[in-house]
Amino acid sequence: MTRATPFRDQIRAHLTLGLPLIGSHLAQMAIGTTDMVMLGWYDVEALAGLVLATTLYMVVFLFGSGFAFAVMPLVAAAAEADDEVRIRRVTRMGLWISTGFALAVMPLLWFSAPLLQLLGQNPVLAEGAQDYLRIMGWGIIPALAVMVLKSYLSALERTRVQLIVTVAAAVANIGFNHAFIFGNWGAPELGIKGAAIASLGVQVISVAALVLYAVRRFPTHDLFARLWRPDREALGEVTAMGSHVGLTVLAEVGMFSAAGLLVGLLGTVPLAAHGIVLQITSLAFMVPLGLSNAATVRAGRAFGRRDGPALRQGAAAALTLGVGWAGLAVIAFVALPEVLIGLYIEPGEPLRAEILATGRGLLLIAALFQLADSTQVIAVSLLRGMQDTRVPMLIAAASYWLVGMTSGWFLGFVIGLGAAGVWLGLLAGLGTAAVLLSARFWRHAAAL
Repeated sequence: MTRATPFRDQIRAHLTLGLPLIGSHLAQMAIGTTDMVMLGWYDVEALAGLVLATTLYMVVFLFGSGFAFAVMPLVAAAAEADDEVRIRRVTRMGLWISTGFALAVMPLLWFSAPLLQLLGQNPVLAEGAQDYLRIMGWGIIPALAVMVLKSYLSALERTRVQLIVTVAAAVANIGFNHAFIFGNWGAPELGIKGAAIASLGVQVISVAALVLYAVRRFPTHDLFARLWRPDREALGEVTAMGSHVGLTVLAEVGMFSAAGLLVGLLGTVPLAAHGIVLQITSLAFMVPLGLSNAATVRAGRAFGRRDGPALRQGAAAALTLGVGWAGLAVIAFVALPEVLIGLYIEPGEPLRAEILATGRGLLLIAALFQLADSTQVIAVSLLRGMQDTRVPMLIAAASYWLVGMTSGWFLGFVIGLGAAGVWLGLLAGLGTAAVLLSARFWRHAAAL
């Protein structure tokens, strides 16, 4: 039986679910920004070590988060069928595989200095990064558990609690950093190790808060009853889907990281402009990212009840919101490039004019790919809601790397367009992904 609703109601439902998720993503970004700023105040060398550490940590964390993202559509479909047993099985095995993954990668984080030196990094900075990662290696266990519980709660359309917990975590992180980085309030002065302790503390508090909420709000799910018992079927399902999602996320993040390495070959000014514009676009991306999470949940519920009209209407609503936001971002990027870029550059910086000139061109290209970026992230999330992850993974990898990076290198270095050529390659990769993923979704949705 169809449950298709008026379009405005679909828009309202996506905003109700998505706005807290957008706020949660922004608060999570604020935690990382706070770490950078406060450690930068403490010591530039410690800040450089943190940059190295977080680069490696995020690669591991993002792949591990794929298992959590897989929980979201599976729980959404089970919730629509009122299948509390399946909700428990999927979520519990999500915690299992996430914990197992965290334990498996801990040796990599513990002995990270030799790896970083092998990649050509400064030995002193590599040691500092390892000091951070040896503490955060333990922190990845609660961090991935937080991601699983957020996916579980999102699927049940309980997103406000995530916003509250993440904002509280951001505030707590400032206090912990103040204490353990600088040695205030009777705490030892630990520098980069203090930042790691602060992050570990925040993750432990966050997972405790989400566990407490889940147990009290959904007692009939018995989420942690007989947690030690394996469930091979659910474990295999979450592992397979999570691997696909994790690799998809890594493909996109890796494209932007590789673009940074290419631009770095062009010199200090292009790299600085690239970093600033990437930060601006990352902030703008939090909106379609939150909308895409909501799209996964709504699509998962519609797919769970085999409601094709609601699935298609919900997708249209999500894409309308994403395109609408992209339009606003385009206006801001085109109308205010110097204002936006200038926020990141000291007024007295000798290279300010050169960075502004280069960054202005990159921001115009970034304006062009706002539409593509919003469309592709929502399309892949809609497919995720339909539990379609393997082929989208292949589409993403081909789009980002065969199209995006190849054309970026060709335009930037062979044609000689420099940083602008690399960014045009990003546009090509995102645009290709948007077209192919959207076509796959609408083809499958039409058949439901």
